[in-house]
Amino acid sequence: MRIDCGSIRAGMNRRQVQLLAATGRRPSDRMSARAIMRKRSGLFLASGAAMLAASVSCADAQVIATDQEMVMPPWNAQQVFEPMPLPQLADPDTREDVAPEDTPVKTRAYPEYQARGIRAGSWMFNPSLTAGTFYDSNVFSSNFNRRSDVAGQLGAGLNAQSLWERHGISIRALTNSTWYRQNPGLDETDASLKGSGRFDIDSHTALLGAFQAAYLHEGVGSLSSPAGAVQPTPYSLFGADLTLRREFGRLSGSFGGRVDSYDFGSTVAQNGATIDQGARSGQVYAAHGRVEYAISGKSAVFTAGEFNVRDLRGSPGQPLSSDGYRVYSGFALELTRLIRGEIAGGYMAQRFDSPSIGTIQGPTYRARLTWSPTRQIDVHFNAEQLVTEASDTSSTGILANALQLGFDYEFRRNVVLSTIGTYEKDSFKGQDRQDNVYALDAKLKYMLNNVTSLSFQYRYLRRDSNIPEFSYDKHQVGINAAARF
Repeated sequence: MRIDCGSIRAGMNRRQVQLLAATGRRPSDRMSARAIMRKRSGLFLASGAAMLAASVSCADAQVIATDQEMVMPPWNAQQVFEPMPLPQLADPDTREDVAPEDTPVKTRAYPEYQARGIRAGSWMFNPSLTAGTFYDSNVFSSNFNRRSDVAGQLGAGLNAQSLWERHGISIRALTNSTWYRQNPGLDETDASLKGSGRFDIDSHTALLGAFQAAYLHEGVGSLSSPAGAVQPTPYSLFGADLTLRREFGRLSGSFGGRVDSYDFGSTVAQNGATIDQGARSGQVYAAHGRVEYAISGKSAVFTAGEFNVRDLRGSPGQPLSSDGYRVYSGFALELTRLIRGEIAGGYMAQRFDSPSIGTIQGPTYRARLTWSPTRQIDVHFNAEQLVTEASDTSSTGILANALQLGFDYEFRRNVVLSTIGTYEKDSFKGQDRQDNVYALDAKLKYMLNNVTSLSFQYRYLRRDSNIPEFSYDKHQVGINAAARF
């Protein structure tokens, strides 16, 4: 039930994404303060509560996530490789709102189950609390040191968002603590402060900014965690992004830059020795751009690119610094009212200063398909190949291929079951290692009212590696309660 805090990104949250997908209103669209309050009051918090809710996660054991966010314009200008939504070409002032029943099952929100929020002048505040417990059959994600344990989790969050008709600011503060009953060395507390802002230069041009300051942990058993570690690896992360976005009718383009600064601490091996991870500390600089064109209301194309320079501390005889690029092009379309999807592909290369590592490069692709035979069920199929590193501060190159199949089913307006199965094949570059990953996730969410909700989660994860040290399997079962205001 770990929260993968490292994957929480600045920008729009999932409920804001749903709002925009349902209404077609972008942050630059003019809305009355009353309409903004009515639509945003519950939606902005819902994602905060979801982030805080204790959830069974893969602890970065998979390269390709099972739950990828779709980021709506203009914020996809900062997250240029995220899945692309269908365009909204109708006039926002005359466009009819889409009923909740016609939005994705997993993220749809009915008015009676939306948090109200606390309004203060031109700001909306949404506090949230969560508490939960979970069982982990293999807390160290180990093939040789298998131990089960029960843990508790407590989290809190506060979202604040402006309700101005022009410009916009949103701020999110999150904290989450986990305590293990028999293995206190695994205890951890994560905290983050994130914000994003939009300055409307004119009706077609916006300057987008984002920042984050966080104290986080890499989970034991994650791909970038040191081999043999029995405690999470702490690190601090400070980041900022500044992007200019411009619309030219159906064509839009953006260009921006980002910097992330990492400061890694130490972890502990099973024999009590200290494993210093300071060599992974440093800065990652990136310049990114994106061009989109809306062919129609049911199809769109995009091209995105990023160039990065990673200035990491490294160690004597083993530099970790590198530079590289990634380009991606694709299209999103709605084949019928029941089927929608996206296909995209590209290429990436990362050149490391260390001659023993060399260059990691190769093609990437992504295919996503959603079939909605009824309003109560969405069936998802994803196929993806990705050439990447285990993390921004790692020198481990991985060619990952994944197939995912899952569904979301709405038993009632306030009861939703989500499941997904994953097969992933990881080929490691620079070492003779081949892994097969199998995962099954299930979550049942029960919303009691517009404030409280319960969720029950189960996860099974199995990693089979040709190097026995990296093979393991685990079961995780959890329950949590969340309060959203």
